[in-house]
Amino acid sequence: MDWQLLSQQVKSGETAAIARAISLVENNISGCSQLLESLQLHPIPVVGITGPPGAGKSSIVNELAQFWLGQNLKVAVIAVDPSSPFNFGALLGDRLRMAGLFTHPGLFIRSLSSRGSLGGLSTGILETIDIFKHAGFDRIIVETVGVGQSEVEIAGVADTTIVVTVPESGDEVQTLKSGVMEIADVFVVNKSDREGAARFAGHLRERARENMTHETQVIETIATTGKGIDLLSEAISSHYRSLSQNPRKYLLMAEKLSRIVAKSRMQDFNTEQQARILQEEANKPGFNLYVYANQFNVNS
Repeated sequence: MDWQLLSQQVKSGETAAIARAISLVENNISGCSQLLESLQLHPIPVVGITGPPGAGKSSIVNELAQFWLGQNLKVAVIAVDPSSPFNFGALLGDRLRMAGLFTHPGLFIRSLSSRGSLGGLSTGILETIDIFKHAGFDRIIVETVGVGQSEVEIAGVADTTIVVTVPESGDEVQTLKSGVMEIADVFVVNKSDREGAARFAGHLRERARENMTHETQVIETIATTGKGIDLLSEAISSHYRSLSQNPRKYLLMAEKLSRIVAKSRMQDFNTEQQARILQEEANKPGFNLYVYANQFNVNS
């Protein structure tokens, strides 16, 4: 494998090379570190979009992508999908999500399987983001599955985190985990033409002021018509500009570093092999999974 050639092809924006590079690093093919170490990362906004199922996350992604494409920007979309723990394949198709934009030359859509990650994000997401940066995209959107810890985990990879809600989420916000409240840089009240939307948005602004250590905007949208998408785009740009003077930028970088180090330490861990070993070990008297796990502790 000529990794330098592949890196040059990715940098030139060759679609096939970008797709191949992502597949190689996602599957942790031997030698792919040479590709990753050659990447030149352009400083561009990485936007994480999360929220409960049914809030309209995919519609927001679609409208944002259309808006930016209309400004002649190149847009990459990463859709993190739930996956089977048995075949590790993405169950939701990116073509189904954004069929109307799929052939646009300025757009690259990639579905990444969460591959059983407890937090809901793909283990190859950092590398995929950096490949897109190397390829010269102007905006990167990461849409999560919106379940479990993925809402909080997205803040570790995105410059700007958007939490999408709907007016009917009023009761949910009362009990919303503080972690989710804290990671939001922008709240979106989608489907804002519904009854109670303005009241809910006002309530959300109050909760944001109570819980946040930084200013959090609340944008009302109707994704099906594109209403409010221009305001959302400006909120994203404004927040990204503020990061240059914000210590959170380096906390974000440290979070990414921790993921890279953790992945490196676990690169020799073979799940299928361990499943075969556990088939014998787990049936032995007194077996304890936590004791068994000590053999993988680098400090032990």
